[in-house]
Amino acid sequence: MRGALAAGHPLTAEAGADVLRAGGNAVDACIAAAAVSWVCESPLTGLGGGGFLVVHEARDARRRLLDFFVAVPERSAAPEELVELVVDFGDTQQIFYTGPASVAVPGTALGLWEAHARWGSMPWAELFGQAVRFAREGVVLNEAQAYLHRILDLLLRYSPEGDALYGPGRALGVGERFVVPELADTIERLAAEGPRFLYHGDVAARLAAHVPVTLADLARYEVIEREPLATRYRGGELLTNPPPSSGGRLLAVGLDALGDAEATPLAIARAMEAQAEARHADGVGGTTHISVVDGERNAASLSCSLGSSSGIVVPGTGIHLNNMLGESHLTGGERPGERLRSLMAPSLLLRDGRPRLVVGSAGSTRLHGAMLQVVANVVARGLDVGEAVDAPRIHVEAGVAHCEDPAAADELEEAGYAVVRWRDRNLFFGGVSAVEIRDDGSLAAAGDPRRGGAAVVVA
Repeated sequence: MRGALAAGHPLTAEAGADVLRAGGNAVDACIAAAAVSWVCESPLTGLGGGGFLVVHEARDARRRLLDFFVAVPERSAAPEELVELVVDFGDTQQIFYTGPASVAVPGTALGLWEAHARWGSMPWAELFGQAVRFAREGVVLNEAQAYLHRILDLLLRYSPEGDALYGPGRALGVGERFVVPELADTIERLAAEGPRFLYHGDVAARLAAHVPVTLADLARYEVIEREPLATRYRGGELLTNPPPSSGGRLLAVGLDALGDAEATPLAIARAMEAQAEARHADGVGGTTHISVVDGERNAASLSCSLGSSSGIVVPGTGIHLNNMLGESHLTGGERPGERLRSLMAPSLLLRDGRPRLVVGSAGSTRLHGAMLQVVANVVARGLDVGEAVDAPRIHVEAGVAHCEDPAAADELEEAGYAVVRWRDRNLFFGGVSAVEIRDDGSLAAAGDPRRGGAAVVVA
């Protein structure tokens, strides 16, 4: 097999799979898939955000993590500068904070450039063709993406530029075409020139003139290499996002609490309580994740995010900026240039030093719980990765258990939890993308149906 890839949208997954078919490696596939996600998953990810990439090199079993998450600008936002918007999710409402003062220094373009310089095998310029085409011709919104456009409409169209990008005047619906020609031009230029113009050139100047991120903020931004955080689980080694971010640590806390116990709803609930004790915040953010294994069994796990979307678009570029400084669950980074702490946790599970599972999730404060359940489903319950991702989930916090499965709801209610019963699978419970290497060496992959995810195994 030439590899496998799982992502948050069918077009994202196919873009990465095409690179694998052409002989590219796992990092090449991540870059191509990420670029397409900027178009077809635009409310969640883009050049205006940041992320993390974990890479395992099969040749020498070397593993590294690149941190290109957003950084604190010179002038941090005062609370009164943030714009409060209320988003209606149907059964519940949530307050989000946006506006120009919510924008942190983005890192995505520079992070992918650095990843390609270290590990890429195909020419950089060849990895962006599909993203340019989809941005110029448009993509038809599927049900999952139309849902995101609908619930995030106030955020996406907050500014005049956001309204022009995501409008006109209303959220796009299922079957309508989302076209971003200015973003096509920007991606085309990124393919030809690399990212310098976004950090030092004319686009950097345009960004700095539009939001309180300075040219000095952009010029000082650097990608940071980190050693992944490692923890043991059922004879395997999990490699995940290390401090200063907290997502990987919370995943490790949950797996440590679960230990060798069977992955029953009650055991998962107790492990999630341990995670909650390590974190005291809430929020919903926009993230996308891409998991890849190539034919040489190199593995790459990429998570990128815009936060909960700002609606602030750099004029003339199609670049939608993050609102990370308005995300109440992101802390840290007191000095200019320092990273905010992220909950993203791109991860690799190794067995005998070789990849067993490549996994990551959307879901903000719930993503580490979603990943906990998928990892336990594969390793402890022996489920196929597709079954593991699709299996009903729970989310436990503050004595309340949200349950997709009636049987789990009954068990947890009997154990004394207040229970919220969900009738359908929902993005509330995260959006996991995972690739599995089975005992016989074959590959399987799964994208989360909760967010319209998809996967491709390349024969």
